[in-house]
Amino acid sequence: MSQLIIRRTTKRLPLILMLLVILLGLPWQNAGAQDGTANGPVYIVQSGDTLLGISLRFGVAITDLEQVNGIANPNLLKVGDNLVIPGLEGVQGVLGTTKVPYGETLRSLSRLYQTPVELLARLNHITTPAELYAGANLIIPQNKDVPKLGKRAALAPGQSLLELAVLEGVSPWSLADTNELSGTWDALPGDVLRLAGDDTSGPGALPGQITGVEVTPLPLVQGKTGVIQVQGTVGISLTGSLAGHDLHFFPNGDGQYVALQGLHAMLTPGLYPLSIQGKLADGTPLGFTQNVFVKSGNYIQDLPIQVDPAGLDPKLTVPEDAQWAALAAPATLDKMWSGKFLFPAEKVYVDCYPSTFGRRRTYNKDPDIYFHTGLDICGGVGDDVYASASGLVVWAGPLTVRGNTTMIDHGWGVYSAYMHQSDILVKVGDRVDAGQLIGKVGRTGLRVTGPHLHFEMLVGDVQVDPFDWFEQTYP
Repeated sequence: MSQLIIRRTTKRLPLILMLLVILLGLPWQNAGAQDGTANGPVYIVQSGDTLLGISLRFGVAITDLEQVNGIANPNLLKVGDNLVIPGLEGVQGVLGTTKVPYGETLRSLSRLYQTPVELLARLNHITTPAELYAGANLIIPQNKDVPKLGKRAALAPGQSLLELAVLEGVSPWSLADTNELSGTWDALPGDVLRLAGDDTSGPGALPGQITGVEVTPLPLVQGKTGVIQVQGTVGISLTGSLAGHDLHFFPNGDGQYVALQGLHAMLTPGLYPLSIQGKLADGTPLGFTQNVFVKSGNYIQDLPIQVDPAGLDPKLTVPEDAQWAALAAPATLDKMWSGKFLFPAEKVYVDCYPSTFGRRRTYNKDPDIYFHTGLDICGGVGDDVYASASGLVVWAGPLTVRGNTTMIDHGWGVYSAYMHQSDILVKVGDRVDAGQLIGKVGRTGLRVTGPHLHFEMLVGDVQVDPFDWFEQTYP
């Protein structure tokens, strides 16, 4: 008798537990995603995703995500879960995200992903072209039936779609259809069209002679060196600008063109235009502008520093700063450095830095905020100073604020500088090698508080963090 009672109780146990779950309002399944049966597009959770990150990516509130998907515990979200994205009524299917590369517009991305411009704009809450900046997250429908696209062909001024189609050996109607044009009359001069094929590489809004554009890092960072690399056919001439500074492009072999530009350490974080202009090998003009994001370098604030008041006098500092900027302005064609830059002081001081780059500073009772333009390296008067890389000496002499200073041009707009020296052992016009003895540590100059070497790196006439040049190789 007792065995029968136990057996019946066991069979009823799942039913009892379910009733308890309903009565207590507890979740019966793991919190996370629904099975995708709700109305709306679905996002498949990827490794590293969090509910907060997904909400920010899709521009929806966490509470709305939780409510639509019945999520009671966001911590139970797991890879492979299907999340319905609210607020996109009428949109169905699976959504994914990708990074917007430089060289794309909403129109070119629409063609690449075979998705109407209006839908891309709606999915990404885009109201102005400026919002489609390089490095931004782009939400796209995952359409497995998207036809493959081939090479790019730009419609020349005065050229009809029919003429372009004949030159490319394709039907003008298929060309219009592939590029989502309302008809053969709908193409605009300069518009970069896609042909049918299986090669979707290259920036979709730039001519086919430009096979790639890479901007690193993305986002750009205050006080860091931005690298802009353009890959294309031989014979291209390029210029450009970034955050108000002219870009100087240099050929780097195999159709690669490189520009290096420092981002000022106190540049306000936000969006800035990156423009690339020039001519293709056949003389066709080239021009494209897209925003890039510059984020904070998170530099700390130093305690107030006491210096000789004369070192803050604009009558002294302004002319010297102008002279300093003029010295570092030329971008010479000859690239003289190779690999990483060397530590410029004696090895015993390799981990001794009274102050690092970018720190915010105030001097005496001056209310203005400055920043530390270089790296202070420990040293005693008379210690050796070495050239950090091969180059040409463009300044070797005394300056009022900076003291006895040496500046070396390494080519391509890259300079290194060595300040407060007691002795300078090179002269203007000398070619120096990496690691060559060029001076001695001192404490010269009005804005100095003790013996040390102040070492600077300037790229595109802007001071940048020297540690980056010690730790990585720039092209």
